[in-house]
Amino acid sequence: MNPPLMDQPLPRAYPVLFASTLAFMVCFVVWMMFGVVGIPIRDELGLNAFQFGLLTSTPVLTGAVFRLPLGMWTDRYGGRVVMTALLLLCAAPVYMVSYAEALWEFLLIGLFLGLVGASFAVGTPYVARFFPPARRGFAMGFFGAGTVGAAVNLFVTPVLLDRYGWRMVPRIYAVMLLVTAALFWVAAARDPGAGKTGGSLLAQFQVLKDRRVWRYCQYYSITFGGFTALSLWIPQYMKAEYGLGIAAAAGLAAGFSLPGSVLRAVGGVLADKLGAQSTTWWCLWVAWVCLFLLSYPDTTFTVKTIGGEASFHIYLPIWLFTGLLFVLGVSFAFGMASTFKYVADDFPDNMGVVSGIVGLAGGLGGFLLPLMFGILMDWLQIRSSSFMLLYGVVWVSLIIMYLSEVRSVSIAGVRRPAK
Repeated sequence: MNPPLMDQPLPRAYPVLFASTLAFMVCFVVWMMFGVVGIPIRDELGLNAFQFGLLTSTPVLTGAVFRLPLGMWTDRYGGRVVMTALLLLCAAPVYMVSYAEALWEFLLIGLFLGLVGASFAVGTPYVARFFPPARRGFAMGFFGAGTVGAAVNLFVTPVLLDRYGWRMVPRIYAVMLLVTAALFWVAAARDPGAGKTGGSLLAQFQVLKDRRVWRYCQYYSITFGGFTALSLWIPQYMKAEYGLGIAAAAGLAAGFSLPGSVLRAVGGVLADKLGAQSTTWWCLWVAWVCLFLLSYPDTTFTVKTIGGEASFHIYLPIWLFTGLLFVLGVSFAFGMASTFKYVADDFPDNMGVVSGIVGLAGGLGGFLLPLMFGILMDWLQIRSSSFMLLYGVVWVSLIIMYLSEVRSVSIAGVRRPAK
């Protein structure tokens, strides 16, 4: 017997999924560009750790702030129209980066360039509407795998930078946005949910009264925010900590960004099968353990023993550091996918607005964390302080999740009403 039609994806669902994922990947490459291009700019301008964090995170701010309005516009005008317009409009500020000379110019242009980061709030509800509820975890996870653009940036940008100089990189990426806009328009289909969101703007924001939305914002601010912040921060971290060149540091940093992107679709499948709560819970625990180990700085200490003094040296060799980053990237990938499985399950009629709100929280995390990394490093003079900060944030998320969700499930596996 054939499954009911309502359990099947809509026509053109897979072309829409592939085209949207490609567009999001290209946007993410551009959004993460300063993580690599910022290294020679930092040397050229003589920036300290905080200024470098500001340079890399400024585009993330705009991408975060505009996720909410773009999510709402997607509900109103459709994902095909909004995504195409976004790709075309952002090509200009990306190209203008090549002419910037002072820090304030990079920051100003970066605010406009950062709009590409809001593409996630466009593609998520657009793609989800083409798939039945039982397949939305996979669909949104597959689309979210477009964050592989962070790894593509780490592989491609150093090559372009070495061959043509950093000023040519934004020019190439501007052309890439225009080409992607044309390909997306041809492959995409009319959004079946366009214009169907009812009620006033105030009515749409009533979802903010639901405590679940704020919990999902917390989860996403650490999974996506942490992923974005570390994708920007790790290349220069590895260059300074292990004395690597830009290309080598970026290549090893891809050990975090690549699994954190590609395996997001796997996280969506796990969330479909195991549930959003179980997947998110265990992903946060794995991240907590990894960050605990990554937080420990290179340390030498002396212990007075019966036979005299004994010195011990504790440090993370580069192979272990890279391996822990890989596991951390996988856990963040699964956590990002499972968070939006929550959204699809709990808010199917308001996915544009709720996706925008949750995406805004994740983007703000990606903006604030690099700044906090820079402040902590300038203050403590300890590079691993960035991981210490993330360790604390994950710990808070685990506590919130336990109090609000985990302890409301009985031993028999039946959820009790939350108190």
